[in-house]
Amino acid sequence: MSVSKKFLLGAGAALVALTGLTVSTLSGMQATTANSTASQQAPRLLAKGLKTLTIIFPSRSDSTDLQTKANAVGAFLSKELGIPVKAQIGDDTAAVESLRANRADVAFLSSRPALKAEQLANARLYLAEVRDNYSGRYTYNSIFVVSNKSTLKTRNNAKATLEQLKGKKIAFTSPTSGSGFIFPVNELVKQGFVPDKEKLDGFFGQVAYGGNYSKALQAVVRGQADVAVVSEYAMFPPYITAEEKNQLRVLYKISGVPAHGIAIDDDVPVQDRERIINALLKLNQSQNNQLLRNLYNSTELVRVDHNRHLAPVREALQRIGIQP
Repeated sequence: MSVSKKFLLGAGAALVALTGLTVSTLSGMQATTANSTASQQAPRLLAKGLKTLTIIFPSRSDSTDLQTKANAVGAFLSKELGIPVKAQIGDDTAAVESLRANRADVAFLSSRPALKAEQLANARLYLAEVRDNYSGRYTYNSIFVVSNKSTLKTRNNAKATLEQLKGKKIAFTSPTSGSGFIFPVNELVKQGFVPDKEKLDGFFGQVAYGGNYSKALQAVVRGQADVAVVSEYAMFPPYITAEEKNQLRVLYKISGVPAHGIAIDDDVPVQDRERIINALLKLNQSQNNQLLRNLYNSTELVRVDHNRHLAPVREALQRIGIQP
């Protein structure tokens, strides 16, 4: 999408389109620029291509001192590409808006914001993150978690297992969470327990939102909820302690939640986009891999097809009554 077309959307339209995502914040911007000698020696992007590159790194609860870690990745990419690279920290909404307004070229995004980035900025995911604690390499499980003392049992099929939740108190993660809301509600709709996201209180005795994985799980530990829904990797530190984990068990799991990925704005010329992707893939190499691991505990980046990777979340959103 051209710059002029993006700005025709207008700030107001963008805010409306982003309704349901968290309030946007951008903070702690630092530029990590290769020194002039290194820049002169490094391979240059084409003269008509990018002169600088801005990447948004979203803050996540399992990453600390993120600005320093993002700066290190920015410095690495600056050396690889031969241009200044700015590393900015912001939430998913701010990242999408920055892509739309041409204030950023690249952003690490989770699946639903990636759909928004496509809608508002015509950006697309080109890479996905791999983690050791993802069941599907670059997909993971959404899980229903109960207390070890719960009388709820895992049955031989989804319907038999989930029908036990009627009248129970549930703690979702947040209304925008893929694994902590969208995919679990999608499963409930598929099984015929609720017609859409608006009728959850007709099935559950109480519906609450923890706000994050830790608080949703702790609601079960403290007896404030009968069941919580989170990502499978939330069953480990830093989300919960080993002691808390020992008090919980997985009742039911939903596979195929798309992993977070890296989106690139459509205004980035094709030849530059390929150079950026190839530079990012060098983070998989053993001598560079710790830079990637430091960010979000990812072990590898892999190429993905945007439409195929995001199809499950697009379908889930449509089924439960949320506009992608």
